[in-house]
Amino acid sequence: MKRIALALSALTLGAAIVATPAMVSAWGSSGHRMVGMAAVRALPAELPAFLRTPGAVAEVGELSREPDRTKGGGQPHDRERDTAHFVDMDEAGHVMDGRGPSIDALPVLKSEYDAVLIAAGHDVNDAGYLPYAIWDGYQQLVRDFATWRVLNAAEAREQDPARRAWYRADRLRREALILRDLGYLSHYVGDGAQPLHTSIHYNGWGRYPNPEGFTDSRQTHGTFEGAFVRRTVRFDAVEAAMAAPRLDDADLRQRVPAYLKTSLAEVIPFYRLEKAGAFVDSDARGGAFATARLAAGAAELRDLTVLAWRDAADDSIGWPTVKVAEVEAGTADPWLSMIGED
Repeated sequence: MKRIALALSALTLGAAIVATPAMVSAWGSSGHRMVGMAAVRALPAELPAFLRTPGAVAEVGELSREPDRTKGGGQPHDRERDTAHFVDMDEAGHVMDGRGPSIDALPVLKSEYDAVLIAAGHDVNDAGYLPYAIWDGYQQLVRDFATWRVLNAAEAREQDPARRAWYRADRLRREALILRDLGYLSHYVGDGAQPLHTSIHYNGWGRYPNPEGFTDSRQTHGTFEGAFVRRTVRFDAVEAAMAAPRLDDADLRQRVPAYLKTSLAEVIPFYRLEKAGAFVDSDARGGAFATARLAAGAAELRDLTVLAWRDAADDSIGWPTVKVAEVEAGTADPWLSMIGED
């Protein structure tokens, strides 16, 4: 319990969570830690035991920050990754404006998405790849879980000591990769819970019709999601605010847009709160808003993790491919598929 206690203490006290303004992005360190840790702490018993330990909770919390920490690597690194943290939608859910694609009808491939945006006269760097980052991260987690399930089942049945040792070593490698990949997915799901990461009004209302007189300050984004969250949001409050599991909607092509539209619907409420002066430490409304959005991210990450685990049971993995269900049932030997037939 020591590692999680230390992590929770850091969240509560704000120790070692200071980010420079230039690096603050989508909740800063504190918020991303909370999303990852709360989600993993809420995983049900059907998930593997290694993923439900205090150490795994703390590890995913730290790795949830990683996509922000790796920014600025140069091209093509930044083109693919830095644009993955957001998707700029108008109030109707179209990317950039009415000429852009609807969030409900995005092309399957990013290259096709780029082509639609270019044809509409938009700079693809301005639009953002967030839904694709979540889809990609989910699919990677399914593959990780499928591999783990095969290795775990094979290790339990293997009679040859050398093969059993290899299965165990590879399972442990996969467990480290699962924590890493879950941390990355946590980051993008957390980004999706931050309303300003889903809107053309991402840092002040901007040059758009503004009948309610919302702020145009370019400090709006960073002021809200970084130090304010660290000072005002409690981890236990985020956990308490998480919605009950919602595991009946397993179609990610529909689920991810619906999740992002829920955040988009909070953009105007955010600006109304900002106009009312709610985002100061002495006003409980601002802290409650941030808590609710972080809880939404944590609940979605918890549910996506469970769905990925379940999807993995129907997957095939390795080369030549082997079905996870057959290995777990003991009707297929995955040795060559896992270690490589050459």
